[in-house]
Amino acid sequence: MAFFITDECIACGVCIPECPNNAITEGDIYIINPDICTECYGYFDTQQCVTVCPVDCCIPDENHKETKEQLKEKAMKANPDKTDFNFY
Repeated sequence: MAFFITDECIACGVCIPECPNNAITEGDIYIINPDICTECYGYFDTQQCVTVCPVDCCIPDENHKETKEQLKEKAMKANPDKTDFNFY
């Protein structure tokens, strides 16, 4: 399931460099592209945007539920040269 950023976002920018898929873009509030977000699956055990957000505005997007296999496919597609994924 992808994550999304709520209206509580303060646009501090700490999440952008933490996203391994570059799924977060700037705006009035930041936006997570659900077509790219893999919940950090294959990279980290926890979602990095959630971990670093000072206002806890990164939450699961119930409209974009995916299996681990779908997340794995997205991760591999987003970074085809990466060979050290950590799929659990």
